Amino acid sequence: MEFSTFNLHTEIAAGIKAAGYTEPTPIQVQAIPPALEKKDVMGLAQTGTGKTAAFVLPILQRLFEGSHGPVRALVIAPTRELAEQTHETFRTLGRRTGLRCASIYGGVNIKTQIKKLRAGVDIVVACPGRLLDHMNQRTVNLSNLEVLVLDEADRMLDMGFLPDIKKIIKQIPRSRQTLLFSATMPDGIRKLTKDILQTPVTVQVDHTAPLNTVTHALYPIDQSLKTGLLLKVLSKTDTESVLVFTRTKHRAKRLGVQLQKAGYRAASLQGNLSQNKRQEALNGFRDRSYQILVATDIAARGIDVSCISHVINFDIPDTTDAYTHRIGRTGRAAKTGDAFTFITREDEPLVRSIERVLGEKIERCTLEGFDYKPAPSRNTDTARPQREPQQQWKKKKKPMSWTSAAALSYKKKPARKAAM
Repeated sequence: MEFSTFNLHTEIAAGIKAAGYTEPTPIQVQAIPPALEKKDVMGLAQTGTGKTAAFVLPILQRLFEGSHGPVRALVIAPTRELAEQTHETFRTLGRRTGLRCASIYGGVNIKTQIKKLRAGVDIVVACPGRLLDHMNQRTVNLSNLEVLVLDEADRMLDMGFLPDIKKIIKQIPRSRQTLLFSATMPDGIRKLTKDILQTPVTVQVDHTAPLNTVTHALYPIDQSLKTGLLLKVLSKTDTESVLVFTRTKHRAKRLGVQLQKAGYRAASLQGNLSQNKRQEALNGFRDRSYQILVATDIAARGIDVSCISHVINFDIPDTTDAYTHRIGRTGRAAKTGDAFTFITREDEPLVRSIERVLGEKIERCTLEGFDYKPAPSRNTDTARPQREPQQQWKKKKKPMSWTSAAALSYKKKPARKAAM
């Protein structure tokens, strides 16, 4: 099947060709036709399946005709990186349509965003918090909205954005087309779809199982030895581009520094970075300036890189769905990839759940020459480094004066007799 089957405007078709798209992915094949018919769509697909273009192309087709200027389409995304990625997709595919798009998220100057909105835009891609700021300040007008997209809806639920989303939905036109895309379908998202979608068309592309182009391996290890094992794995593995997942942003930052000190071109992507630093890390990972990117789950939602050869779970994720979403970053675009996961004894129950989803047992691996014996220290990768022992200096006692000694003896009470 080819994109010409969708009968898109020639200007949009030119954008598709310029972007290097050849054949639509399965999620695009299923989602684009009902979206073009202005039906509500609920799309279930893991990352790397092309669902961004699955809603971008129908929006461009719909908005190409009609007045330009008022905001007619709104895309809500959970992270700044994902918002910027979606914004860039609109710009790439719609470069010849004349449609204007603005991205709105926190961490940057709001005045610059206000200026763009006042100049007139057709499409807004926003994170919930900053969008509400604009709505409260009346700097964005959504009264002409025709299409609403909730992208990565499950992640927005995980991040606690559901109340903000409900506030936004209450203030936009009820008569609209709504498209919801999610990698997983937890109960909260299932309820949300019933509340905001009208007789939706459900499209699903194997969202419960990881990509079959990925090879899985488990590395049983003590928590305190994970950093050493990571360095050993990297030294013995032929890698192109590596995405390392950690559970916390503090560990992502620390591990990024450790990899840099070991001589690797590495960067970290986590919530404490400024927007400029986050974008620099992403751009460097895309253009191969950085070979390794260490990230948390939340930050990684905005990563759209097709050449990732390895995903390494320094920390195993909390759920099987999260595991599926993580490893979907490799083995994309008809390429193969590897997923390595470092596990401790406490991770075994989740490992069994992942194996049930895969339908097979994952190979346990050990590295020859690596010392798996934990060091006899309480210090681990998760604990703060112990302070160096300091020399204890004995403080000379001053001689007690007669008045102080007398007062002390006066205040001292006789000891109680032990009960018989």
